[in-house]
Amino acid sequence: MPAPPTAVAPPLWLLVLITLSGTLAMHMFVPALPDAARSFGVGAAAVQATISLYIVGLALGQLIYGPLSDALGRRPLLLAGLALYAAGSIAAMLAHSATMLIVARLIQALGGCAGLALGRAMVQDTNAPQEAVRTLALLNLMMMVGPGMAPLLGSGLVALGGWRAVFVALALAGTATLLLAWRMVPETGAPTGRVSPGALARDYAALLRSHSFLAYAVGGGCATTSAYAFIAAAPFIITGQLQRPLRDVGISLGLVMIGMALGNALTRRLALSVRLDRLLVWGNALSVASALVFLLLELAGHLTLAATVGLMLVFVLGAGLVSPAVLSKVLTVDSRRVGSAVGLYGFAQMALGALFTMMVGWGSNPALASSCVLLGAALVGQGCLQFALRRGRRGRAASAAG
Repeated sequence: MPAPPTAVAPPLWLLVLITLSGTLAMHMFVPALPDAARSFGVGAAAVQATISLYIVGLALGQLIYGPLSDALGRRPLLLAGLALYAAGSIAAMLAHSATMLIVARLIQALGGCAGLALGRAMVQDTNAPQEAVRTLALLNLMMMVGPGMAPLLGSGLVALGGWRAVFVALALAGTATLLLAWRMVPETGAPTGRVSPGALARDYAALLRSHSFLAYAVGGGCATTSAYAFIAAAPFIITGQLQRPLRDVGISLGLVMIGMALGNALTRRLALSVRLDRLLVWGNALSVASALVFLLLELAGHLTLAATVGLMLVFVLGAGLVSPAVLSKVLTVDSRRVGSAVGLYGFAQMALGALFTMMVGWGSNPALASSCVLLGAALVGQGCLQFALRRGRRGRAASAAG
């Protein structure tokens, strides 16, 4: 059972750093992909695996951290994850082959996902439901500042010291976050002290039997992580297909992430006056429309850097509107299993993100592949979200009639 909303909350700025640790390592390394490929003498697909498998690690780890934190507490699981993240960063910095780098990235992800899962759970632990939506939106908004700047910072680090410089910075940041968490993060949950694989399986089975949870998880995952397909392809689209310098990769991705931040800012402002149902539908509709235009421009041979960045900014603006709203819906499906719901939803998000990232590596045209993935994911997301919202309305109507 989660602690009541009166539990002492960690400082919001520290929750941002904790939650940021998982995604920062992915975004900052993206501009270094071509340099790492040259360093190891491998193709683009091999180094893109450091992104897709990183996302797999984020997915798998959240299945563990969420429910275990219900049993053992948020704080000890968080500290263990941050320590693993710092160790993985150091191993990646010292990697002498592409295979070793991929393994180190997987370790890094398995640690970093603790922040993703437990930062959100701590918000839910320490806020009433209505305020939780606004706090999650603010948390996401502040998180976007880091990933928005991360590609530009990554480009600068690569220019100064090559791809290894990225992991030097991540190792230092991970160690600092671990020390701050150890000093300043209290226990926000109400741990039961009981670890039971059977109970864990029953919790997950109960959530998987919920059509509403499944629809929100798949729809939210498609809406919020399909942009990973573009992030992984961006260096090859911008420097290869569009023949622009490497610095434009960092600048372009930074601008794109501003769209996500704007979406989260709008959700925080609108959460008290606009129904979450409308935010979900309208937000994802923006993503569908922008992905369709992206595909049409690529097929017509008229794709430019300005059009690419502009359309992706609109795409992630929609994702930013959806992200905190769908997370709030997911966490209220079953209030007895918040930790498990966080873990399973996080798994769904990152598993879908990994799938989309791998799919964008198929074929020889990264712009065409990414636009097709974006459009397909947005359409699936819209269908799932509409299904979940209809079930919710029918459930409320049945309860009122009863």
